Amino acid sequence: MMDSFIHFLLHRFFVTGDPMIYGADASIALASIGIVVVVTYLKKWKWLWKEWLTSVDHKKIGIMYIIAALLMLFRGGVDALMMRTQLALPNMHFLTSEHYNQVFTTHGTIMIIFVAMPFIFGLMNIAVPLQIGARDVAFPFLNALSFWLFFFGAMLFNISFVIGGSPDAGWSSYAPYAELSMNPGVGQNYYLVGVQIAGIGSLASGINFLVTILKMRAPGMTLFKMPMFTWSILITSVIIIFAFPAFTVALALMSIDRLFGAHFFTIASGGSPMLWANLFWFWGHPEVYIVLLPVFGVFSEVIATFSHKTLFGYAVMVWSMVAISIIGFVTWLHHFFTMGNTAEVNAFFSISTAIIAIPTGVKIFNWLFTMNKGRIEFSTAMLWALAFIPNFTIGGVTGVMLALAPADYQYHNSYFLVAHFHSVLIAGPVFGIFCGLYYWWPKMFGYMLNERQGKLAFWVFMISFNICFMPMYIVGLLGMTRRMYTYPAGMGWTPFNFIETIGAFGMGAGFLIIAYNIVWSTLKGKRDTTGDPWNGRTLEWSIPSPAPEYNFATIPTVSARDAFAVAKTQEDQENKKERQLFQPIHMPNNSGIPIIMSLFMFIAGFGLVWEWYWMVIPGAIGIVVCMIVRSFQYNDHHIISIEEIERTERAAGRLS
Repeated sequence: MMDSFIHFLLHRFFVTGDPMIYGADASIALASIGIVVVVTYLKKWKWLWKEWLTSVDHKKIGIMYIIAALLMLFRGGVDALMMRTQLALPNMHFLTSEHYNQVFTTHGTIMIIFVAMPFIFGLMNIAVPLQIGARDVAFPFLNALSFWLFFFGAMLFNISFVIGGSPDAGWSSYAPYAELSMNPGVGQNYYLVGVQIAGIGSLASGINFLVTILKMRAPGMTLFKMPMFTWSILITSVIIIFAFPAFTVALALMSIDRLFGAHFFTIASGGSPMLWANLFWFWGHPEVYIVLLPVFGVFSEVIATFSHKTLFGYAVMVWSMVAISIIGFVTWLHHFFTMGNTAEVNAFFSISTAIIAIPTGVKIFNWLFTMNKGRIEFSTAMLWALAFIPNFTIGGVTGVMLALAPADYQYHNSYFLVAHFHSVLIAGPVFGIFCGLYYWWPKMFGYMLNERQGKLAFWVFMISFNICFMPMYIVGLLGMTRRMYTYPAGMGWTPFNFIETIGAFGMGAGFLIIAYNIVWSTLKGKRDTTGDPWNGRTLEWSIPSPAPEYNFATIPTVSARDAFAVAKTQEDQENKKERQLFQPIHMPNNSGIPIIMSLFMFIAGFGLVWEWYWMVIPGAIGIVVCMIVRSFQYNDHHIISIEEIERTERAAGRLS
């Protein structure tokens, strides 16, 4: 009995036999021990629980999303460097073929679902309530639950590389390769269950922010007086609500296939592998715009602020994003032109894919005309926004090339496609989240990130990005196909692959400079004593940095777009502050239920991965109990008194 148990632990439960895995085990253990020791030494456990782990404050939840996304970016980036090391030279054996498959699967999944998504959710939590003059989101408890579902879904997915083995069917996990008959083991189960848990949190966030923006705007702020970032989040929330259910169903169907012996995607038993492809990409292509549209909003805010001008073509920008959100749902099939569709079907999706380039391209001209005759200030955030325009345009133009079905037959399985989607998803979401991070950092923490270090990181990362991905277009046209883990000498690919690897490590260096900047600025950064370090145009810059719990001592009244810029020109702010009449403020209480409920979801999910129903059942019971307890919580808020508001505002220099 004991021998069987030890055999299970060493040969099925723990991943063994690879020195890199042992290194990961040691790193996880040391990091965990280090965190426990430091928190215990500083006696911060109670503070950590009360102020962060149980918080329903949208600002703190946003910060936790961003911290988690940065950690996941490090993990996904290490995966990328491992792949590039393997491909730097011919006939390399740095990774085995199986390990390489696992690495590129986890890299794609982490970067899309566990980096881009949480970073976007972090920025929208930080900025949207402040931009619309609200004191919190519509459903603060649900907001906390959304974060912890994402977090525990990400943790469940990530432990796979040391417990049980990582998924290896690619981030798109096509059937039948991802089915049990061709992919035994628990790796694919981790993908299905972990992404499902995180996806539930994402769907809940979409609903929450849709309601927040529609119902909680400040008096006078009509839809067409909202900041552009808020508009981008409103449209993104609608896309999330319509796209994520398809992915949720796809994940559920494959889980039922693998865990309970169904055959939704098995041709021999009446299923269809193409059902997975259609469901996945019906979510997958709108997902591109779920992570792109918010950064369009970020760039709009940053370019207008640092050009010291109103955004050019506001209404056109809004309607172009609406058009993208609609057309984006009728382009998904271009991801599998090569899978045997009829000419008529391919023609329809070729045309729809080409058409979507029009509203996307319109925004480029909006930003260029915004800068025209402006007093441009080249801050770090502005540099990221400016770099986006040419780099993303390259990705967009190559996307139109891929939209042509006959040409796509040549491009599709090559590194040309790999270069295209990295040009879109790095120049778009990654540049955008770094741009937003530098822009809203003072509002989050009350101090500035160092501009000199920020610009150094920008130039290192941006130049390295082009060194890495421009040669991929060439090597793709020379015939190198994606997903190959090694290649023979004499193909003419070696110089390009070696250059790409140098660029990848340069991007890693750029990220490390950003991380160093965060640490250095935390210790020595310049304090933001004004609340408005950039001479901002929207309402988040009208309050102290960091924002108080209640955000606004009095809810502002909005009369025009760029509400704060207008207010600064219309009325002396000091006199306005003296005339403020405060009222007690109703705020939600913190709650431990979201983290506890999500932990039970993790336990049930881990049981499903291993088909340990003795673990699934108590996890499910815990989830139900948390719901019942929440249903009987009536004292879920507290009142901030006028005296406390006055003390807070006076300490921030808002009252004399």
